[in-house]
Amino acid sequence: MATAIKNGKNRQAETRRSAQMMKRIMIHFRSQMDEKLRPQGVTTAQLHVLKVIRDEPGGSGAQLARACYVTPQSAQALLKSLEDGGWIIRTKDRVNDRILIAQLTLSGVELLDTAERLARVIEKRLWQGVPDSGVEALNKTLERCLANLES
Repeated sequence: MATAIKNGKNRQAETRRSAQMMKRIMIHFRSQMDEKLRPQGVTTAQLHVLKVIRDEPGGSGAQLARACYVTPQSAQALLKSLEDGGWIIRTKDRVNDRILIAQLTLSGVELLDTAERLARVIEKRLWQGVPDSGVEALNKTLERCLANLES
């Protein structure tokens, strides 16, 4: 019985440690990305919006907010800053003129390409020494954890 309790406590400590390391990795990754992006005048949050606009064209502000895990108000502020920076243009939807659809400008495409090159450098350093099998196993574990939380 004591062993079961000890094992339970060890599992809890190890799972908490895993969650804390995931958070630390994300914090370090984001701070390094923000540092690399600062000269371009863009943040990782703005970059995420640009990527969603490129990958899921034609979305409304509300759809962008959901895809970026931000509030609609935050999404509007991000879109406004991207528009002011010349990285997107917004036009009225053909079906519903109350909806503004965002599109990347050439400047936005170039910024996104630059940012993705910077991200690959950081990602390469992050995964250095981790075999493909370790990445695959981690992805399966994280997918399971995410499914547990989303159900």
